[in-house]
Amino acid sequence: MEKFRYEVIHTCKQSGARVGKLYTPHGVIDTPVFMPVGTNASVKSLTPDAVKDCKASIILANTYHLFLRPGEDLVAKAGGLHEFMKWDRPILTDSGGFQVFSLSKMRKITDEGVAFQSYIDGAKLFMTPEKAIDVEEKLGADIIMAFDECTEGHADYKTSKKAMERTLLWLDRCYKAHKREDQMLFPIVQGNMYKDLREQSIKETLKYAKCGFSIGGLSVGEPKETMYEILDFLRQFYPEDQPRYLMGVGSPDCLVEGVMRGIDMFDCVLPTRIARNGTALTRNGNLTVRNGAYKEDFTPVEEGCDCYCCKNFTRAYIRHLINADEILGGELLSIHNIRFLTKLMEDIRQAIMEDRFLDFYNEFTSKYEWGHGGEKQTPNLK
Repeated sequence: MEKFRYEVIHTCKQSGARVGKLYTPHGVIDTPVFMPVGTNASVKSLTPDAVKDCKASIILANTYHLFLRPGEDLVAKAGGLHEFMKWDRPILTDSGGFQVFSLSKMRKITDEGVAFQSYIDGAKLFMTPEKAIDVEEKLGADIIMAFDECTEGHADYKTSKKAMERTLLWLDRCYKAHKREDQMLFPIVQGNMYKDLREQSIKETLKYAKCGFSIGGLSVGEPKETMYEILDFLRQFYPEDQPRYLMGVGSPDCLVEGVMRGIDMFDCVLPTRIARNGTALTRNGNLTVRNGAYKEDFTPVEEGCDCYCCKNFTRAYIRHLINADEILGGELLSIHNIRFLTKLMEDIRQAIMEDRFLDFYNEFTSKYEWGHGGEKQTPNLK
């Protein structure tokens, strides 16, 4: 059983985007990769086999939610997340840092840790870097995240600097606490939208990176153009021999733009969340299937899609399910949306291997409907 290694297979001559393989104890991950999110040890509404049929090679689980319910000790007693949820491929867990800050209205942050209240029952809790690592080790994912402090996209310089410095302080404590050799700990780059803070953060953070690192604090309310500008800036500091993970980003346009800027790994709740609201992802932008225009539309959600949803059902049927509040509607659209993103990544990898990713990028961005949350911005390929 191979533990951890990252291998760059090919770098596109047109764009500098790359294809790689990340070897883990539970399998090999082809990058660039999109990772579906299973917040509570479940990709919402889908069985593990259904997620596998969508060609997902790795999924995420959320440390914060599993810490609150059912608790890391119970998961450990069950044999860890892989056995508990019957998923035999790689799993990544975040540290819970983002959720502590985004879901807990009552919280107090110090260098020691974060005091907060459970969103479930209001219980008073305290999370330290050491506790976060302990929880993640008991959960047993292949890849785990360091505990960090994430700031909002409009945070001022002083607040962002303090959070970045505290993240580095906590990072050192995370690495000292981490003991399991069958887990890879990814550090997280912070610094908000300030390039000098980002530069300081990535230079200090990479000292801890052994086989991968994360870029956090983006897609937190800032314009997409600002996120792309930060990614363009950070690219000069990336090591070639480690995967780069952009946290919480998963819309089709952001995946294509991220790969163009050297990113290897992405995750987001987007595909299942919008599916439950009756929206499908397509190469032309979002398709709101629940709308009346599709009442008598007996075509697939997207022509040519090889997912179970598109091979068997029509827009009219799925629209009926969504509007009748039938669970199956959200399930079918979740299958389509996840498969759409994994297929998009397959196509991206093929384009990179054939040294035509810049052509792919230009074709995709010319067809994609940018009115769904962003505008095309030319990347810096230097």
